Amino acid sequence: MKRLLYLVAVLFIVNTAVAQDGYVFKDEIRLPTTTVKDQYASGTCWAFSTISFIESEMVRKGMKLKDVPDISEMYVVRKCYEEKAVKYIRMHGTLNFGGGGSFYDVFWTLKNFGFVPEGVYAGLNYGKDAHNHSELDAVLKAYVDALKDESGLTTAWLAGFNGILDAYLGNDPTSFEYNGKKYTPRTFADEVVKLNPDDYVSITSYTHHPFFTQFAIEVQDNWQWSMSYNVPMNDMIKIADNALKNGYTIAWGADVSEVYFSHRDGVAVVPDLDMKELVKTERSRWEKTDKDKYNLNKPGKEKEITQQMRQDAFDNFQTTDDHGLHIVGLAKDQNGAEYYIVKNSWNTDNPYDGYVYVSKAFFLYKTMNFVVHKDAIPSDLRTKLGI
Repeated sequence: MKRLLYLVAVLFIVNTAVAQDGYVFKDEIRLPTTTVKDQYASGTCWAFSTISFIESEMVRKGMKLKDVPDISEMYVVRKCYEEKAVKYIRMHGTLNFGGGGSFYDVFWTLKNFGFVPEGVYAGLNYGKDAHNHSELDAVLKAYVDALKDESGLTTAWLAGFNGILDAYLGNDPTSFEYNGKKYTPRTFADEVVKLNPDDYVSITSYTHHPFFTQFAIEVQDNWQWSMSYNVPMNDMIKIADNALKNGYTIAWGADVSEVYFSHRDGVAVVPDLDMKELVKTERSRWEKTDKDKYNLNKPGKEKEITQQMRQDAFDNFQTTDDHGLHIVGLAKDQNGAEYYIVKNSWNTDNPYDGYVYVSKAFFLYKTMNFVVHKDAIPSDLRTKLGI
């Protein structure tokens, strides 16, 4: 009996040591959000992250989480593809054309067309159970490229483009029933979603434009040239923290292509390494990640991020327009370091059911921009920005 108790005690000590050797997170703030979705093989993270953000905003505005509708991402993707095609043709193909987009595109759709539920428009009209846009994107790009320099376009070209969208995503819904009531996309947005798209602003932090002004971030997926408010790095994180502490979630745009962002491990940090070791290379794509080196197995010292580091990474294309996610809370690890709780759209197959704990160093270094409700911004910064 004594030997058995001894073995149990040893096993407990060993297991505790293993647990303590890895990451141990304690959630400090975790705001309500809908279930994690899967964008699968489509470049539509911008739609998934912003729709998730909007669904959380509906809860913040008073709707019970169980009553929040599952809003269709693919309806938004469709309406943006239509507009993108028109703009691409008008600019003779000098505009980026593909499946990517920005947070603004979702609010643009809300303002100009409305929304529909997922049950009305799943966007899976091509024999697949998950979103795979490789064929759709290729066909749409070939179509507009065939017309971009054509003089005297016929009146049929846009109908032909929409015919492709109908074939792959489904016919554009004009009316539908939801919870026993008939809606259009416009009335569904006005009567059920009930959010004002003009209440939401984009925040960024780069030195190639003056602080406390607006500019259009120079990245390919910002095809609508939407504007962001530019603030110093420390004010950027001040806005993010203030938002979460006051019940507002955040639609977050970041570069997650670095080896020290690991959805598989549910952790993103910036290890204290020489800058050359933090740059992704072609070789690094094929090598096995050294998780200890990049602090993916357990907490370690992180690099101190400066405004210049942010700018250098953007200017050198080390920070690129990469991925949209949804920040829903704040947490601490066992050493007291702070992290953002981030909802991803890559399904739930990781240790945290599809969420990633992102360190503040990573947020400072790799944030491209984020969207919040304007009321989430501290009053002194709102005054400086003229919001």
